[in-house]
Amino acid sequence: MPHVVCLRPLHPDAMARLRAEPGYTITMLDPVTPETLAEPMKTADAIIVRATRIDRDFLARAPRLSICCRHGVGYDAVDVEALTERGIPLTVTPDANAVSVAEHALMLMLTTARRTLDYDRNTKALDWGPKPSLKTFDLAGQTVLVVGFGRIGGRVARLCAAFGMDVLVHDPYIPQNTIKGAGFKPVKVLHEGLAQADIVTTHCPSNPETRGMVNAAFFAAMKPGAAFINTARGTLVDEAALTNALKTGHLGAAGLDVFQEEPVTTRLPFLDFPNVVVSPHSAAATEQSTRRMGLSCAESIFAHFRGQLDPDVVINKEVLRGNA
Repeated sequence: MPHVVCLRPLHPDAMARLRAEPGYTITMLDPVTPETLAEPMKTADAIIVRATRIDRDFLARAPRLSICCRHGVGYDAVDVEALTERGIPLTVTPDANAVSVAEHALMLMLTTARRTLDYDRNTKALDWGPKPSLKTFDLAGQTVLVVGFGRIGGRVARLCAAFGMDVLVHDPYIPQNTIKGAGFKPVKVLHEGLAQADIVTTHCPSNPETRGMVNAAFFAAMKPGAAFINTARGTLVDEAALTNALKTGHLGAAGLDVFQEEPVTTRLPFLDFPNVVVSPHSAAATEQSTRRMGLSCAESIFAHFRGQLDPDVVINKEVLRGNA
C-alpha cells in the first residue's frame, strides 16, 4: 500500500482525489520541519513537494521513496542528481500553471506602465487626479522582448500581441522558424533584443546557464527607461545590478514575483523604489492553478505505481530508461 506524503497542503480537490484512490495512505504535513518529517519519511513511497528543499540529507531519511512530484515547474531546490542516483523520477506539472504565470506577468507590466499602486494610494488618500510626476504609458505600440519561449513565454508572447505590442522573442533552444511561425520576431543575439525593447520579460528555468544572466551587462544593454519583469526565478537576476540600474535611472521600472532568496526576510534596497512592483512568488497561486497542479501531482503518482508514468512530466528521463 503506497504511502504518499504531501509536504504542505494541496488544493482540497487534490487532497480529496488522493484520499479517494483505493490502496493508498496519505499524510499531509503542515508545517514541514525536521520534527514533523521524521516519522512519515521512514515509510514514504511518494512525496509531493512545494517549497521544501530536497537534498541528499533529506533523501537519506526516505529509504522507500520511489517518486518525487514537484508541485509546479521549477525544481532548482531539488537535487536531481541525487534522485537519479536512487532511480527516483522527479515529475513536474508542465501545463498546470502556465496561464496563471503568464497573466501575472501581464499584470506586472500593466501595473508598472500605469503606476497602479501609486494612483491607488493617492486616491484612497483623496488625492485626486493624474500627476505629471507619475509618468504612465500604453502597452499598445511598445516593443516587448520575451526571453524564453516555453509554455509560459509562449503564452506571454500571445497576450502581449493581443495588447497590440510588437513582440520579440529570444530563445537559443527554439528554431527561429518556429518563432516566426508563431507570429513573432526572433532575436538571435540577446543584447540586440535588449537594445530594442521597451519591456523585457524573463521566462527561463534556473540552471547553470541562466543563473545570474540578468547582470550589469544585461541592464546596460537595455534601452534607457525600459522596464524589467521577472516571474521566472530570482536566481536569474543579480540583485545588486538590478538595484544599481534602478538607482541610476537607466532601468525605468521593475515588476518582480521572484527573488534570489525566498522567503524575503531582509529589506532589499530596491523594495523602496516607487517604480518597483513586487509579489511573493505568487504568480502560480490562483485557485485554478493550484487545483491543476495538485491534481497533476496526484495523477503522476497513480500512473507511476501502475507503471504508466508519462515521460513528458519527468525531468530525469534516464531513470525511466533504467527501469524499462
